[in-house]
Amino acid sequence: MRAQATNAIVFHEHGDAEVLKWERLELPPPGRGEVQLRHSAIGVNFIDIYDRSGLYPRALPEIPGREAAGVVVALGAGVRGFKLGQRVAYVLGAAGAYCEQRNIPARHLVKLPAAISDEQAAALMLKGLTAEYLLRRTYRVRPGAQVLIHAAAGGVGSLLTQWARALGAKVMGIVGSEAKLEVAKRQGCHQVLLAGRDDIVESVRRFTRGKMAEVVYDSVGKDTFKESLDCLRPRGMMVSFGNASGPPPAIAPLELARRGSLFLTRPSLFDYIAQRDELEAAARAMFALVRARKLRVHVGQRYALADAAQAHRDLEMRRTVGATVLVPGSAASRA
Repeated sequence: MRAQATNAIVFHEHGDAEVLKWERLELPPPGRGEVQLRHSAIGVNFIDIYDRSGLYPRALPEIPGREAAGVVVALGAGVRGFKLGQRVAYVLGAAGAYCEQRNIPARHLVKLPAAISDEQAAALMLKGLTAEYLLRRTYRVRPGAQVLIHAAAGGVGSLLTQWARALGAKVMGIVGSEAKLEVAKRQGCHQVLLAGRDDIVESVRRFTRGKMAEVVYDSVGKDTFKESLDCLRPRGMMVSFGNASGPPPAIAPLELARRGSLFLTRPSLFDYIAQRDELEAAARAMFALVRARKLRVHVGQRYALADAAQAHRDLEMRRTVGATVLVPGSAASRA
């Protein structure tokens, strides 16, 4: 098998969305243990923006993107369990998904059930598996648990909300605009609060009848960190898993004691799917909820792969609802 050309989005310097360039690259044949995929849908996430902006410094040049779905077009030596034409999806700790074709170690792939579309998979692998580990393993949400979710109408937030509701939790959501209030309600929030309008801490106090939240899932970061801590009951858990407004401030451990012996964690998906059996079990649980219609994947925006810069601008400006996907070889636009 010879090397072949493929198109990709590349950045050679850190900066705003303008650094994303459309380039033609050479793709070698898959190596031992690798599978070559032709992408059909690529997920867009805030971590891609962190990589591009330099928040998470990376070796340059780099192709952004952590999750995608596609079809197997070639197998490297030693690959077992996959075949040509098979539909698969993945999420990786390393970037490289914003391209038409790529090679990837087979151990990171999961097979897609017939009931899961490529766009659903591309919108689920990072965000859905994040919801899985946050709700089932970082803090084990049980029926009746009082849960507070930031950015409840966003890509991860909407999946967290639905999954928490399916687990029997009492779900409070926070959104950033009035347009997203109804979205969060439809996803299953029992109460939806509007940042900048509602007094978040007092609203949580009223909803929980003074008990406060058992766990707060905060993907916003700097702007909401202290407020999130104040929404927790004694021995509650603060889960900081994103930096949409910038990194959270440093905190002295004594602050956790003053607020009632709180727990604070900054987890990463890739520590929870490091083992093949963990990845497969998490994906099975996620796909089962989708098939049972307890987890609905809302792709709110579609862009052509070549329009990745516009997708980043819209995500940064909070103009998106639900998940965003890039479609290779397409003139796709905002849905």
